Amino acid sequence: MKTTTLNSPDRIELLQTFVRIVESGSLSAAAAQLGTTQPTVSRRLQALEARLGCKLILRTTHAMKLTDDGERCYAHAKSLIECWNTLEDDLLNANDEPVGTLRVRAPHAFGQEQLLTPLTDFLTRYSRMSVDWMLNDHSPDFINDGLDCAIHVGEIHDSSAVAVLLAEVPRIVVASPALLARHRALEEVEDLASLPWVALSTFYRNSLALQSEQHQRSCELTFTPKLCTDSLYALRNAILSGIGVGVVSSWIVTDDIASGKLVRLFPQWCAAPLPVYLQYPYASYYPARLRKFLELVKDAMSNLAGTRPPTQKWQ
Repeated sequence: MKTTTLNSPDRIELLQTFVRIVESGSLSAAAAQLGTTQPTVSRRLQALEARLGCKLILRTTHAMKLTDDGERCYAHAKSLIECWNTLEDDLLNANDEPVGTLRVRAPHAFGQEQLLTPLTDFLTRYSRMSVDWMLNDHSPDFINDGLDCAIHVGEIHDSSAVAVLLAEVPRIVVASPALLARHRALEEVEDLASLPWVALSTFYRNSLALQSEQHQRSCELTFTPKLCTDSLYALRNAILSGIGVGVVSSWIVTDDIASGKLVRLFPQWCAAPLPVYLQYPYASYYPARLRKFLELVKDAMSNLAGTRPPTQKWQ
């Protein structure tokens, strides 16, 4: 009978490492997600292959491919790990106290400002929890990035994960007084096209539709932006500098408008609000740390400045 030394990884750890290698696509990516080194991951793979007596992965300089045995092992490993996590969570956390590390992806602006206070309150309340708080504005890649969940602003185009609509973010047209002083007075909303523009490339670039509930109509503006960026912070600062007019999430310029640094143009006209979703992979069981975090986000979103409940058209 095979024995295991005190310093060798257990079978669950070997299977978890194997699954992470398969889903991340490489040993180095798996090591980064597991917080260890590539040689360690390689040794665990070799140990699993030795224990099972078969080759699981064929590796070349540029590619990695599962063997037939590897395909079967991956399917069984996923099921075994899920069962183990369910057992561990049930027995160790009978009081539903979340433990462990949660990997979350959030948008840059929301993640740095709006959601940071609820997150720190969450970590203070649950002392056995830690969170990897990763900020970017791209669609989440749950497998390759090893994510547990994500907060996403904008439309969802991937149906491979659960997507819960939480709120929406109003968007308004703003400009600096200095910019407006250099151009003729605006009389109609269509006159906005005559101004220099800055654009947020993730949501608009060369054209933008504005809507007016008061006038029951929409206006399509086309322009060539002087600056195009994927950062909401950079967009705000560019507008403050006076190089162009732009459309921004209302919450990020509330103080600027109140202080007179920015002017809201045509208040009855807005761009379509951006939906805010909570996303996480489909699974038959979710650990307490994920369930508690999902509750946190749902509760926090309704109280965040600059968001509102989703309107019917987003549902």
